[in-house]
Amino acid sequence: MRERSGISMMGLVWMLMRVMAPGAVQGQAASGGQGLSLEQALRSAEAASEQVAIARAGVMRSEGEHQRARSEYFPQAFGSVSFTRTLASEFSSLSGGGPDSTSTDPAPTDCGTFTPDVSLPLSSRVDSLEAAVRCQSRANPFGSFDDLPFGRENIWRFDVSVSQTLFSGGRVQAQSAVASASRRQAELALASARAELMLTVTEAYYDAALADRLLRISEATLQQADTTLAQVRLARDVGEESEFELLRAQVTRDTQEPLVIQRRADFELAMLRLEQLLNLPADEEITLTTELSDTDLTVVQLAGEILGVEFDSTLIRVPVRQAEEGVRINEGLVRVARSQRLPSLSLAFSYGRVGYPENGSPFDVSYRTNSTVSATVQLPIFTGFRIAGEEKIARADLDEARARLDMTRELAALDNRDAFARYTAARATWEASAGTVEQAEQAYRIAEVRYREGISTQLELNDSRILQQQAQANRAQAARNLQIAQLRLALLPYLPISGGLQGSAAATSPMQLQPQQIVPPAQQTGTQTTTTRAASSTGGQR
Repeated sequence: MRERSGISMMGLVWMLMRVMAPGAVQGQAASGGQGLSLEQALRSAEAASEQVAIARAGVMRSEGEHQRARSEYFPQAFGSVSFTRTLASEFSSLSGGGPDSTSTDPAPTDCGTFTPDVSLPLSSRVDSLEAAVRCQSRANPFGSFDDLPFGRENIWRFDVSVSQTLFSGGRVQAQSAVASASRRQAELALASARAELMLTVTEAYYDAALADRLLRISEATLQQADTTLAQVRLARDVGEESEFELLRAQVTRDTQEPLVIQRRADFELAMLRLEQLLNLPADEEITLTTELSDTDLTVVQLAGEILGVEFDSTLIRVPVRQAEEGVRINEGLVRVARSQRLPSLSLAFSYGRVGYPENGSPFDVSYRTNSTVSATVQLPIFTGFRIAGEEKIARADLDEARARLDMTRELAALDNRDAFARYTAARATWEASAGTVEQAEQAYRIAEVRYREGISTQLELNDSRILQQQAQANRAQAARNLQIAQLRLALLPYLPISGGLQGSAAATSPMQLQPQQIVPPAQQTGTQTTTTRAASSTGGQR
């Protein structure tokens, strides 16, 4: 009986070692699925990221704001074409041909001088007198109205106007400076979004790989517990084991099953989060091909190639640089508010052609010219203290932006130390876990020899195997934490401040030409235990 148990145990050990072998764990949950490496995930993540798309839209918006602000340096030219059809006019009776004219007789152009003829009969003399009065009442005392615009039925106008701001009290220059700072701020937000995406996808990938590894360990442990329970039950039936040993085996097996269920749920959630980040179909099976303990993979170098940057720990943090641009934006808005107190000078020129066609056609018409040049000086005399109020608001926003800059610098310094401490701890844990795994494996080999020699129980061998599996799980956890910590340390200049200000560099102002503020995605923080985190919960060690 002891020999058969030993052979069965050796077979179980061989099976578990196959399950725990490097490369066997990865892809067990999605055997036969599409292979996905970490490099493929990182390269495809940017095209599927909504946050990066929002940041790119912010850059495009800021470029448009900058172009609009600089447009006031150049002349503004406009052209217009208009046609007017007069339906009724008060001047129609003057020209005799307007739309309100009811007389069919043309207006006389020259009535001459009335000279009475005493030789005519009385009736003829009365008729000539009435005709002279009627002629004088209808005649135009100023000449013909045919060449004047009064009462014309059809009017065509072609106009061109050009204006140029000569002096605006520094408003145009300040608005251009504000737009430039806003564009730089948007570009920093895009760089931050891309870097954080690299970190988030790497976390999600290694979380899924770790969840897969822990699931396989739990399933192997459950299978071992089932085998042990069956062997102890058989030994109990033949009288070689006590009821106490049977109860211990039963409790060990029943305790392991809920852990397997929890680990399977963690794995499914981790894979779902990775699929959502990459916009992959939820029902598509994926095999993770990058190992947790792959020492040949340099995650930092891979992220640098994708982002197209060389990592430098001496670079100023992006949140600090955004806060500095926020100060420049508010300084420009103060100058904009102050410029309203100064006079503005503008020059305008207009040129137009106007014609009055009888048939409404713009062709074959004699056009006349209208051309003007004007210079305008505008100076605010009294605005109900509006300018003073706007200037006070702008100065308050500037003071707030400077305070936010100081606070962001302090938080950035603290976050830098935190990232370095996390990396140091992750490196130490990784190095320490290597010795723990070796010791656990050695302890299992000793327990196996003791069991074969009959000087220990099978439960002792099972406990040694569980400790070995736990050490392997801790090793996998340490590998995950180390990869994430060293990537976070390299990406630190481009990442938001962990747990700090949300949009600390943002500067709010009610003034016109306010730049669009891009709030970087919130950075997750937290700690990671040996059980993999849920996909939608706290973040791991970075």
